[in-house]
Amino acid sequence: MNNKLTVAVMFGGQSSEHDVSCVSGATIMKALDREKYDVILVGITKDGRWLLADSIEDVESGAWRESKIQAIISPDAQDHGLILFENGQSRKQRVDVLFPVLHGMYGEDGTIQGLFEMTKIPYVGCGVLASSVSMDKWYTKIVVDDLNIRQAKYVPISHIDMRNIDGCVAKVEAALSYPVFVKPSKAGSSVGVNKASGREELIAALNEALRHDIHILVEEAIVGREIECAVLGGYEPKASDVGEVLSAEDFYTFDAKYNNQESRTDLHPVFPEGKMEEVRADAVKIFKALDGFGCARVDFFMEKGTNEIVFNEINTMPGFTSISMYPMLWNEKGLDNGALADEMIRLAFERYER
Repeated sequence: MNNKLTVAVMFGGQSSEHDVSCVSGATIMKALDREKYDVILVGITKDGRWLLADSIEDVESGAWRESKIQAIISPDAQDHGLILFENGQSRKQRVDVLFPVLHGMYGEDGTIQGLFEMTKIPYVGCGVLASSVSMDKWYTKIVVDDLNIRQAKYVPISHIDMRNIDGCVAKVEAALSYPVFVKPSKAGSSVGVNKASGREELIAALNEALRHDIHILVEEAIVGREIECAVLGGYEPKASDVGEVLSAEDFYTFDAKYNNQESRTDLHPVFPEGKMEEVRADAVKIFKALDGFGCARVDFFMEKGTNEIVFNEINTMPGFTSISMYPMLWNEKGLDNGALADEMIRLAFERYER
C-alpha cells in the first residue's frame, strides 16, 4: 500500500522572477524525501503555459519548457488535482498538496492562491489575503501603520496621478528630502526600484516604476544595515534569528542579489543588545497582522546612528536558492531543507483542516 503524499511542486511563473523561481523550485524538489512523497513537477512558462516537467534535470536545464504534456490544476473540487493533456487525450492526476514555489506577480500575490482555494487542495504558503496585501507594498504599509512599528516615510502615487508629473514631483518634494527610493507597489526582488537624488532622477524613476505597476511608492532613504528575519508557522508562528545582507551595490537590486558575486549574507551579525529580539518580535507581529500562515521573510533596516529598527517589506514566498536568506536562517536553527519542506507541508494541512 502506497502511503506517500502526492506533492505537486509548481515553479517558473509569469513574473520577472521566473528564472529565480525555477532555481528555488529545483531546491525544493531535491529537498523532498522520496520515501514520503511522490513528486509531480509543474512548470509555468513566462507566457502562461502550464507544463508537466519530467525531471529535476529538465527543470535545471530549462528543457521542461519543451514538454508536450499540458498540466492544468482543475478548479473542480471533485477532481482534487491536475488534468493532464497529451496527444489529444486527457487524464486526471490526484494531488494531495500543492507546493507553489512561485515568486512575484501571479505567484505570491493571491491570484493563484484563489485558484487553490477553489480546488479544496491543501497548499503551502500564505493564503489569498496575506499574499495579496503583502505583495502590494502600498497596502502593507497601511496595515503596518497601525502596529506602532516604524517604517520609512512614504508618498503613494497612482497611474492617474502620473498624468500630472509636475504635481507628483511637488507632492514628493513637499513630504520627503532627497535621496528617495521609488518602487513599483507590486514587484519582487527590487525589480523596477531606483534611487533618485534629484528631480530629473525622480521623474525617470517614476516613469520606470510605472512600467511595472499602476501604483508607486516613493520612500525616504534609510541609511543603515539591511537585515532579514524568517517566519515559519501557523496560528503561533515563530521567528528565526536575524541575518544581514551585505550588498555589493548601493542597495540590494535584483542584479546585486543574483548577479553580483560580491554581494553576500551574514547569518551571525552582531547587533546592539535587545535589537535581535525586537526584530524577531516585530516580524511575527507583522506576519500575524497580515494574516500570514506558513512562511514569510520579513525585511528591515537598522538605521545608522540611531540603531532604530525600520520595517521595509515582507515576502510571502521567499527565495530558496543557494544564496537565499530564508532557508539558510532555518538551516542555522537545525532545520535542513528537507525538514523545512516537511514543516511547510504539515502547515498546509493544518490550515486546511481548520
